[in-house]
Amino acid sequence: LVLGAGRAANTVLHNMRRRSDRQGFKFVGFVNTASETAVVTGEPIVVISSSLSEYAITNNIDQIVVAVDDRRAGLPIEDLLDCKLHGIQVMDVVSFFEQEAGKIMLEFVTPGWMVFSDGFQLSLLTRVGKRALDISASFVLLMGTWPVMLITVLAIWLEDGIRAPLVYRQSRVGLHGEVFDVLKFRSMRVDAEKDGKAQWATKGDDRITRVGRFIRRSRIDELPQILNVLSGDMAFIGPRPERPEFVAELSAEIPHFDARHYVKPGITGWAQLCYPYGADAKDAAQKLQFDLYYVKNHSLFLDFLILISTVEVVLFGKGAR
Repeated sequence: LVLGAGRAANTVLHNMRRRSDRQGFKFVGFVNTASETAVVTGEPIVVISSSLSEYAITNNIDQIVVAVDDRRAGLPIEDLLDCKLHGIQVMDVVSFFEQEAGKIMLEFVTPGWMVFSDGFQLSLLTRVGKRALDISASFVLLMGTWPVMLITVLAIWLEDGIRAPLVYRQSRVGLHGEVFDVLKFRSMRVDAEKDGKAQWATKGDDRITRVGRFIRRSRIDELPQILNVLSGDMAFIGPRPERPEFVAELSAEIPHFDARHYVKPGITGWAQLCYPYGADAKDAAQKLQFDLYYVKNHSLFLDFLILISTVEVVLFGKGAR
């Protein structure tokens, strides 16, 4: 049951419109409160003549999501407490999206929610375990892919000549905002940014070479970042590191963007699995919702799940640009 039928409740419905989004729950209805105008369509608008708790108990409601537009206009706190004491889960809209969609909805999150919610912490044990995972996974990957990297070197030379650079260094923002040089096999023309201005990679980018198109799609261009992981600048799992120019731009436009820098950037991560390659600020805002979920909930278990899922991405080339 969703408490609210206005803009916030409609956002819940819009983001959970597909059948695949609702595998773990079913909407019973949306309760229109006196302080908002109902805009929800396609789902039942519930009119409660008795108390909210009575309705919830009578209709076997398992969960109530609070999605009213203005909480200051008044919430039925006593009713919600009564529901909770009867074993009905009560949660706000941010926590609902975190639970069901694996992301933190930026338009609803507040600094207060981030301060008082669980998560956004990294214990010493987790840090040690994560570093051990980074080193061991990097060595295994290095041993298994060195023939692929050798072939990539030969392919780049064959296309662009033996004097052409193989690996390029590019400044990226890492843990706590520190800048480091990320390593990648060169997949674009040498003069890709001849004017010196940073540019987003776009779909069908004509700066990408023929070899570069293949190694991007297969993620082979990312393999030199194993050295970044071994040096400690990156982790195996984490948010994608962005260029300082883009970070300055995105931090000014998108709230809480800097929060993604409280963990090390990674070769792969939750946002890379859940959202396609970003090509502008709008995409960056969407990916940040998944990055914040990772920052809040990161653990060795989550890293392990992401690592397994990444195998599918590498094998089938999903999401690469």
